[in-house]
Amino acid sequence: MDSWIIRLIEQGGYWGIAFLMALENIFPPIPSEVIMGVGGIAVARGTMQFWPLMLAGTVGSTLGNYAWYLVGDRMGYQRLRPFVARWGRWLTLDWRDVMKATHFFQRHGQWIVFAMRFSPFLRTLISLPAGLSRMGHVRFLVFTFLGAGVWNALLILGGHWLADYLAAVSHLIGPVLGGLLAIVIAVYGWRVWTWPRRHPPPADD
Repeated sequence: MDSWIIRLIEQGGYWGIAFLMALENIFPPIPSEVIMGVGGIAVARGTMQFWPLMLAGTVGSTLGNYAWYLVGDRMGYQRLRPFVARWGRWLTLDWRDVMKATHFFQRHGQWIVFAMRFSPFLRTLISLPAGLSRMGHVRFLVFTFLGAGVWNALLILGGHWLADYLAAVSHLIGPVLGGLLAIVIAVYGWRVWTWPRRHPPPADD
């Protein structure tokens, strides 16, 4: 029996992929590895095509990251800190995370926006300091689009390889994907549940 996760991705089509990828970059815990990996499985099954899938996923990733860029660009440090203090638990975002990412961005330069698209931890967070530092909109969008495109292509190829590898035992694809999604959701739930103990309110600078 086909996995419901695969069917859900296939029924949503390319617009659904773009929406999920944008959402994944705005609010956890939807992982791009699952979204684009399942897309790669759909490519192997012949229900999706590589280039439209990569384009849809990359546009979605770029828009999701641009949302965080605009938050940093429009709010600035003074208005952003109360926002993080209020909503950081649900975003699993701490003010220390913002400052560390900002220092990292300032130390390595704007090209890091491209490079961090390959990092599972900083690929979205790096958009905030880019906005806070007033990185040019066009340059941010170009770097983000190119980096996300490479990463999404790798994820699609990985999903395609997984489908080929498990072709003889296709009934395992559903449990594998379901288990991965359950782990991601459990980790997110644990972070939210333990947030006050793991992330005490930062002292005033």
